[in-house]
Amino acid sequence: MAISNIIRTATIEDAPLISRTLARAFDNDPMMRWFFPDDASREAELSRYFTTIFTRQYVHHGVCEHTGTAAAFWVSPEAQDKAVPDATTVQELQNILGDRAPLFRKTVEAAAGCAPEEPHWSLAVVGAEPAAQGQGHGAALLRSGLAKADAAGLPAYLESSTPSNLPFYQHFGFTVREELQLPEDGPVLWTMWREPRRPADA
Repeated sequence: MAISNIIRTATIEDAPLISRTLARAFDNDPMMRWFFPDDASREAELSRYFTTIFTRQYVHHGVCEHTGTAAAFWVSPEAQDKAVPDATTVQELQNILGDRAPLFRKTVEAAAGCAPEEPHWSLAVVGAEPAAQGQGHGAALLRSGLAKADAAGLPAYLESSTPSNLPFYQHFGFTVREELQLPEDGPVLWTMWREPRRPADA
């Protein structure tokens, strides 16, 4: 049976649901497996990671939506200077990452060097639990964010380390902007860009 993919705005009270959903969604993500290599502890560590960035950054400065089994965090151009981790958040993330924290810092710095300078909507995170994948949850959340970008006449930007996801994003009009080899033999990170569409073209 298909799981309902009705989109709701995420609030701080949704943190346990959001973090659990995204922890399961990103269990096979190459970059997250690089940051959290221990199979036994990865889901718990990912849950702490997503709880931290959701409750301290994106729920306050982003556009966070979910379907109950999928979630997405978008950031508008007006909020991008605010939706960055403060010192306390950075320390929390370092505590979660442990000895992988230096890799995380280098990756963030490398990705920041590829970020576009022109105003755009940024897709920070999108993921669906394995049981809900293929049922349109990610697509619904993607369309919702892209509709906001299109309404503002602005392009959209994302990063992905999962090669099998590239055709999915390309279906929505994204093209590969850059292919970045992450430091210290990390995975490849693809940056993707989508020009705004008029309603008739969407």
